[in-house]
Amino acid sequence: MPVITKISVQKNNKNRYSIFSESGKGEEYAFSVDEDVLIKYQLTKGMELDDLPVTEILYQDDIRKAYNLALHYLAHRMRSEGEVREYLTKKEVATPIIQEAINRLYKYKFLDDDEFAKAFVRTQMNTTDKGPEVVKIGLKEKGINEKIMDDAIREYPFEKQVEKAEQLASKFVIKNRKDSSRILKQKLEQFLIRKGYPFSVIQLVMEDSVTEKEVDEELTALRFQGEKLQRKHSKLTGFEYKQKIKQGLYNKGFSIDLINRYLEGLSGREEDFLE
Repeated sequence: MPVITKISVQKNNKNRYSIFSESGKGEEYAFSVDEDVLIKYQLTKGMELDDLPVTEILYQDDIRKAYNLALHYLAHRMRSEGEVREYLTKKEVATPIIQEAINRLYKYKFLDDDEFAKAFVRTQMNTTDKGPEVVKIGLKEKGINEKIMDDAIREYPFEKQVEKAEQLASKFVIKNRKDSSRILKQKLEQFLIRKGYPFSVIQLVMEDSVTEKEVDEELTALRFQGEKLQRKHSKLTGFEYKQKIKQGLYNKGFSIDLINRYLEGLSGREEDFLE
């Protein structure tokens, strides 16, 4: 039966020890273990090793190595259980070993999906313009389950959602002021949906942020869009030219009355509008 002949600290890792044993060829390297495993199994020079204890020792050492990998990964910031599992899997750690390492991380409170999810929601709320639905997608991607997700999203109060959505809407309206009122409303609604805000918030924001433009303001937007259409269809003449511009402006959300006023007010190409 092999006997431990020497135990030495590894040069590149002071927390790991190389175990040597006697064989028919003399002393040779047997295996290495973490310091905690060395202490747990009270490995000392002169101890006899049989197959079963060595198998158990190496299994526990694999758990310890996976645990240490996870601790290093967690040192940079909070992580979810799902992120740690994915990281260890990429490191080619066996599934049973990962589970044991995860259990140990929970035992010593290095993992806590409840706290992670709440902190994630607060960070997203305070540092991004994302609404709660997009934040929930982020939690799902981190491997957070539905129950924890639903509890955590309460960290994002309705009032804060409205406040952030209103800020987004204000900037969006200014940026798209050359669209018709109808198109502006449609675009804003879709924009806020993509950002992850629920309809209850969007409805409230739409009522406060988007009102019907004054006629002069709407005409200004119409003229801007009309000039673009004139350039686009500049090779057309007569009835076809008029209809293309009229249809284009209608598709952009302007009323027929305003479109007709615009067409009637055009100068320089009156002959093009004769039917």
